Amino acid sequence: MDLLILGGTVFLGRHLASVALARGHRVTLFHRGRHPLAFAELGVAAGALARIETLQGDRHEGFASLAGRHWDAVIDTSAYRPSAVVAAVEALEGSVSHYTLVSSISAYPQLGIVGINEDNATSTLTAAELAEGENLDRENPEQVGRFYELYGPLKAACERVLLERLPMKGLVVRPGLIVGPHDPTDRFTYWPERAARGGVALAPGDAARAVQFIDVRDLAEWIVSMAEQRRCGALNANGPTTPTTMGAVLESCARVAGKGTRYEWCDEAFLSEAEVTPWMDLPLWIPASNAEMKGFMQFDCSRARAAGLTSRPLDDTVRDTLDWALTLAGGAPRRAGMKPEREAAVLEQWRASRH
Repeated sequence: MDLLILGGTVFLGRHLASVALARGHRVTLFHRGRHPLAFAELGVAAGALARIETLQGDRHEGFASLAGRHWDAVIDTSAYRPSAVVAAVEALEGSVSHYTLVSSISAYPQLGIVGINEDNATSTLTAAELAEGENLDRENPEQVGRFYELYGPLKAACERVLLERLPMKGLVVRPGLIVGPHDPTDRFTYWPERAARGGVALAPGDAARAVQFIDVRDLAEWIVSMAEQRRCGALNANGPTTPTTMGAVLESCARVAGKGTRYEWCDEAFLSEAEVTPWMDLPLWIPASNAEMKGFMQFDCSRARAAGLTSRPLDDTVRDTLDWALTLAGGAPRRAGMKPEREAAVLEQWRASRH
């Protein structure tokens, strides 16, 4: 199969390319050239690298470098604006046999519902919101906050473009939190890294609370398989296969790290008073009091499971994420998670509040 990936050099796209090469496909990456093509570190054989081609370009400036070419399938990892999907479909409609759009579970508006499946409605935008969203730059610090407020509805608008224009060869994939090696967000990586420091770690709320995430390698393997099968429609894609909890994830991190890490579970009301930020200060944590997000970690992904989506053992995801994280520069800033001194201060405050 000749596969075109829009994006492909950072996280999911990089793993998609790796999987496709391992399965014997030829891969073309269309990207801006801002990140090195470091595929060897994913275990891609030197011989397979001869089957990867790069075309540099910015999708918001057009697809001139793709003119006159044909691919069996395209996987779009980088669409955030509906106009970008319109342009891609118009440029590629006669050049590809299948189009996968990577969307997000954030495309659903009512995240307080447990068990959301593909029959639930996705978000809509007013004309004014759509116009605003089309002009927001997620790399502009002054606009990024508003961009992420509109992120889910914009993704839903992107989906509609694809499914309306290419109903017989379009697939929408809605992942949840994507984790694993080369994750640039640190929204899962914090916990294996924290366990590797040992000692007593601050843990939030209820250890029995359900959490969901998908290993990037499992997601990539499945998406490539769906492209091979020309699967159409929309599918939620989250994991693990066997439901897990915050406590199980943290215990896996402690077990894998082997540093004897213990967890001190702090009350959510206290954490709120201490101005500990859910999701960013303590990744994977969404307070139980946030009824509007009750279903965010409990999506129904049974249709994707029936279509072959599987999850590797949790310990494997933790181990490989930690191994990768340990190769990073120790002093490099992290995008999520508490710094050791902040964690220690909050733990001290928590203990004092209980006496």
